[in-house]
Amino acid sequence: MSAKIKFNNNNPIFFQSLKKAVDSYFENRGIRKSGNWKLYSKAIIVISLSIAVYLFLLLGTYAWWLGILLSVLLGLALISTAFNVMHDACHKSFSSKKWVNNLMGLTMNALGGNAFLWKIKHNIIHHTYTNIDGVDDDLANGSLLRLCVTQKWRPLHRFQHHYMFFLYAVSSIAWMLVFDFVKYFSLKIHTTSISRIELKEHIIFWVSKLLYVFFYGLVPIYFVGWQAWLTGFLLVHITMGLVMSVIFQLAHVVEKTSFYTTEEQAGLPSAAWAEHEIMTTTDFAQKNKWLSWFIGGLNFQVEHHLFPTVSHIHYPALSEIVREQCQKFSLPYHCYPTMRQAIASHVRLMKQLGKNVFQLSA
Repeated sequence: MSAKIKFNNNNPIFFQSLKKAVDSYFENRGIRKSGNWKLYSKAIIVISLSIAVYLFLLLGTYAWWLGILLSVLLGLALISTAFNVMHDACHKSFSSKKWVNNLMGLTMNALGGNAFLWKIKHNIIHHTYTNIDGVDDDLANGSLLRLCVTQKWRPLHRFQHHYMFFLYAVSSIAWMLVFDFVKYFSLKIHTTSISRIELKEHIIFWVSKLLYVFFYGLVPIYFVGWQAWLTGFLLVHITMGLVMSVIFQLAHVVEKTSFYTTEEQAGLPSAAWAEHEIMTTTDFAQKNKWLSWFIGGLNFQVEHHLFPTVSHIHYPALSEIVREQCQKFSLPYHCYPTMRQAIASHVRLMKQLGKNVFQLSA
């Protein structure tokens, strides 16, 4: 890192008040912060759907157009598994039992990724240094995309609001087949070094990658041929990449959120972690229950960033508490009423960032 980042949490009056209110919510109702039947029923549905569609694509008889639709459906089922099961489990909020969280967290490996690397990238780096250019790996997209004003401008960026969705579409393949290996062999995630990888994690990494090649490559090619497999494989990943990228971009790379560099954040002696998360994160489409169900409550990103070890099924209720506390301490509570408005804001921001001279309209 180019500068040491340390949040001033000596007197976190906002977060203390917020945490007290949230703790009271759970205590008064006698409920746990982890998942319940609502989450577990979703897990059964999305995992069962993924397996059923996968098997039908291999063994069923269907027209080519149905194969295309089913490949897209498989991509949606897999990414919903990542949102609802893997995400909560890797944040230790799927269950109150550690072994259940560890087991369900391996659904990331079943999708082609690696839970160990993802926990460092997401739980530790992204959740601690949200939107800090130079540290947050979610802002590190090479030279093709400019996600904040502190990143170097290139002439190609003038068109990024047009081609960014193509890059989002291939992000899933790039992540699972390229970026995981770069992180693994370099022992580095962007500017953060990985101290060590235990033998168990080495074994899990290679075994799960080989199993991914077997179940998502060799087995389908054997049953349907390489051409049908390649079409389906690409459609699955295009679906996953688009949905995954858009959902995560809407939480941080929109007009309402703030961005920092390592030097700027290090130079803010009054900055506390919770206030930083409030400034760099936004919610969207809070009233869209179907969307919340499908994406695992990730439209409540403010609540998730403040309480990452609380299951997403509680976020709608917590959002009212967070909103009240933000008003109490004169802090902004960022939220776009609909997903369409959030996407429009993301596109406008990317278009503005594509200009050589950046200036947000009032």
